[in-house]
Amino acid sequence: MALSVGTAAPSFTAKDTHGNTVSLSDLAGKKVILYFYPKDDTPGCTKQACSFRDAYSDYQGKNIVVLGVSKDDEASHQKFTQKFNLPFPLLADVDGSIIKAYDVEGSSGYAQRVTYVLDENGKITHVDSSVKTDSHAHDILAAMSA
Repeated sequence: MALSVGTAAPSFTAKDTHGNTVSLSDLAGKKVILYFYPKDDTPGCTKQACSFRDAYSDYQGKNIVVLGVSKDDEASHQKFTQKFNLPFPLLADVDGSIIKAYDVEGSSGYAQRVTYVLDENGKITHVDSSVKTDSHAHDILAAMSA
């Protein structure tokens, strides 16, 4: 079951699409959209990633960082990013430690489709576990504005 609103987001450190190390602590002072998805380049995951890609300009200038998280490795993330021209980083959670910390591991071992919105202090302000892949980015923006 997903973590609750008001909970401090578990810290993490992972490599992103480009081999950069990303830590939650480095993002202090920014809002973070942390979306978990099962697998790169599958139909639902592609729709979800492209939803964020297509709405990415709506996130710009709002002090928001978008991060996708799955168990895929950096090479898989690079292919997925290039194929669909994704403008935001994907985190390689190969050992599943972030997925477990955020309590989104499915019975298959892959991440369940859950999105967390974190405030500038790393507190969870919104949880979406009923993701509509094609409208997800706009749904999250609407929830952040509510």
